[in-house]
Amino acid sequence: MKRTTKKSNILFKKATKLIPGGVNSPVRSFSAVDSSPVFIKKAKGSYLFDEDNNKYIDYIGSFGPLILGHSNSSIIKSASKAMEKGTTYGACHKNEIVLAKLISENIKSMEMVRLTSSGTEATMSSIRLARAFTGKDKIIKFEGCYHGHVDHLLVKAGSGLTTFGSPSSPGIPKDFTRNTIICKFNDIKNLEKALKENKKTVAAIILEPVPANMGLIIPKVGYLESLMKLAKKYKTLVIFDEVISGFRLSIGGAQSFYNLRPDLTCIGKVIGGGFPIGAFGGRRDIMSMLSPSGPVYHAGTLSGNPVAVSAGIKTLEILKKRKAKLYKDLDNKGKYIKEQVEKKGFKSITINQLGSMLTIFFNSNKIENYSDVLKCDTKIYGAFFNQLLSSGIMLAPSQFEAMFLSTEHSKEDLDYTISKLIEALDNLGIK
Repeated sequence: MKRTTKKSNILFKKATKLIPGGVNSPVRSFSAVDSSPVFIKKAKGSYLFDEDNNKYIDYIGSFGPLILGHSNSSIIKSASKAMEKGTTYGACHKNEIVLAKLISENIKSMEMVRLTSSGTEATMSSIRLARAFTGKDKIIKFEGCYHGHVDHLLVKAGSGLTTFGSPSSPGIPKDFTRNTIICKFNDIKNLEKALKENKKTVAAIILEPVPANMGLIIPKVGYLESLMKLAKKYKTLVIFDEVISGFRLSIGGAQSFYNLRPDLTCIGKVIGGGFPIGAFGGRRDIMSMLSPSGPVYHAGTLSGNPVAVSAGIKTLEILKKRKAKLYKDLDNKGKYIKEQVEKKGFKSITINQLGSMLTIFFNSNKIENYSDVLKCDTKIYGAFFNQLLSSGIMLAPSQFEAMFLSTEHSKEDLDYTISKLIEALDNLGIK
């Protein structure tokens, strides 16, 4: 039976009259894939259900948070129980300590933790803190790495900016970005050149250790280790933006996976179990500069929200309890999709996969940085996306996002997905 999205189309028309572009986050619009968004009414496990009662195997996972799938019963129970006691206090509560301890016990570099309401707030505050601690103004970021919609970091950023072809965003004065230095990811010589040219003025290097906002990019062997050594040599702090990779790539994030220890770390997504949350943390001497202990201001009305914190605690408890098998199983699922598609010998695509994240790039060459990503065929990706959508498979509506796997994706889900991926590639004449 042919799928219809009549109700979603009607809702989108209504939304465009009240909400800019009809969406509350740009990539949800489906405009990059020449389509209109489906409106979701419920989700369970690995599945989404839209207003027209179509069912989709979900590989967006709300862009990363849902490592345990949709509507996990234990998380819902925990959040519901918290909600009965009050939705927000504007005051301290003991579960803030519980969550902070779970974070710092698993991500060892986060000796102290400050909660926020989003990943954007975490990166923004960590930059302010790094500048205050070092007394320096400049920040190094990498092309294609997205660190939220902070003015001074929206330069050659990934995610929605890349999806819609914008190098930056209008409305940001040049003065805001004059202290932002852009480097090429996976190019250690490029980074060293920037550090040499800006001696004694760089407060911090901020990066996604495993970039996932321009599609998934895997760091070259030794690249992150060399970056850490250069940072030490030039006396600059390192900030890992692990909003996506934190508690997803491993229980200790990318830094545990690669055995590294940054000065500051930003996390979010997974730690909220599907609720809005973020956090940043790091060395005790740096974090102690935050108000009220120190002079660096950070605040938030909903920071440490009791409902989000309860959901986060339950999520991290489950991950911690099951970590020995859970992360290996997720990696095996990612490898299975990659290997089964690659077996067919398609030469015009490249699949990057690490753990529970992967991206199918429509380019035959290695995809190692932002320049490589921009050479991908986004028009073909759009056709690919729409074919899969009609088969009940929900990928991100952009070439420049990752696929996310969860514990709830079954072997049946994966086998069906693989068959439809191959079918779509064949239908599009991909060789």
